[in-house]
Amino acid sequence: MVELPIDRLYAGRPREIAPGRKSAIRKAPLEPPWRIESEGLVGDRQADRCHHGGAEKALHHYPREHYDAWRADLPELASELVAPAFGENISTSGLTEAEVCVGDVFALGGARLQVSQGRQPCLTLNFRFGRRDMARRTQETMRCGWYYRVLETGAARPGDNLRLIERPRADWPLARLFALLYVRPRAFDELTEMTALPELAESWRALARRRIENRKVEDWRRRLGE
Repeated sequence: MVELPIDRLYAGRPREIAPGRKSAIRKAPLEPPWRIESEGLVGDRQADRCHHGGAEKALHHYPREHYDAWRADLPELASELVAPAFGENISTSGLTEAEVCVGDVFALGGARLQVSQGRQPCLTLNFRFGRRDMARRTQETMRCGWYYRVLETGAARPGDNLRLIERPRADWPLARLFALLYVRPRAFDELTEMTALPELAESWRALARRRIENRKVEDWRRRLGE
């Protein structure tokens, strides 16, 4: 059983991270108790509501063990590569994209959260870390993290456990989804299966449908800042 203690949650407000560019990616510990509403933590904000936040991206979870790998890859950024550097609301050890599945339902205090999609890296990461290739690196390593939708609102406090209570899609770990998006992007039979996952965010199912219909992969360069 997956049951991980939560000692802190993170939130942020939009501020300038580069000339003319605002983001709430720089987050800090949020004072408890934490109120989790339908679009995320009370006290958390997003600068770009078109691409961030909303019901299908209510909370972002990033595995803490990824930071060890990042520090090994980019030792010059070691002081920056600690939680919540990737803008996550939740950071834990012992749970990665290899173990988490689309549709997993977790209890956290009085709230119920469901894994809705993975995170698609964007150029905000390049500005955050001062590297033009950070979004590309995140995509290629598939150290992306994931988002939750909120099934039931509620409050949580330090010491509450993030506890897995339901797993409807055990054959769809997020690592499989990321590989399908970025490593095997023309695996059309699997993409067809992906479109039929009701627990998966509609935007990701629509992406799979477009690939199937167009028989080509979307251009990632603008999203990655290239």
